[in-house]
Parts: sequence; C-alpha cells; structure tokens
Amino acid sequence: FQWSSPPEAIERFKSQEIWFPPPQFYEFCRLCNFSSLRELQKFSSARALEGCERWMPVMLSAADGFIQLLPGDELYPEDPDYTGEKKMIMSTDKKVEDLMKEGGIFHRIVIKNINSLAVYVNIQAKYKHINPLMMNCDNPDYNSRL
Repeated sequence: FQWSSPPEAIERFKSQEIWFPPPQFYEFCRLCNFSSLRELQKFSSARALEGCERWMPVMLSAADGFIQLLPGDELYPEDPDYTGEKKMIMSTDKKVEDLMKEGGIFHRIVIKNINSLAVYVNIQAKYKHINPLMMNCDNPDYNSRL
C-alpha cells in the first residue's frame, strides 16, 4: 500500500506502476478538481443533501477499443440494464476515433487497452456533482489542481 494524491495515482497508472479499473480512474479524475482534503470535504458536505442517481455503465465495443457509456452520453441507451439480466451488448464496426469525431454529447470512458483510458465529459452533472477533469492516458497534458 502507498498513499498517493489523485494526480500521483494517475501518473503511476499511466506509467503502468499500478492499475485500477475505469470507474476508479473516473473518480480519480473527479478528485483532481480539489486542491485539498478540506476543499473536498466542504464540497461533499454542501452537495450531500442534493441527492444522487444510480449509474450503470454500458459497454460499447468498437473496432479498436471500448467505450464505457455513462448517463447523459448521446449513445447511452434509454433503458439500460441495471441488473445484468438482459446481457446487453452494444457493438459497432466503427473505430473509437470515428465515434468521437461524430459525437457531440459525451459522458464516457474510452478504453484502448487495459492501460490506456481517457475520460470525456461535456454534460452538466446532476445534483450539483462535479465532473471529472477530462484526461487521456496517452496525453500528459491535463489540468489537475493538486
């Protein structure tokens, strides 16, 4: 075990020192919005009374990778499978890059391989949540405040 700030954890992930699944990558990107634990606690306390929603990512298999679609994304299904009983599988012959160029409303995690993730969000978060910083493991340029 090793303590790391969110940007440090992302850097360690990018250098393949550690691995964590896409939902944790997404949350680390959200945590990068806060410059201190105190700031996070202040935000959390103020936002706690606003409510929450259940999310279920929907996997879209593309020709050269995967996209985890999240609520609000233009490709997210109207009736997602919250229980796993429907065995929903979405797929396309298009490449991830083409899907990104064609799209306009994003709330997704792009997965090129196990160590290459990117978060794209341009929707308004519900319940006064804060969106993650958009990060791409293949591109070192991101704007963490920590």
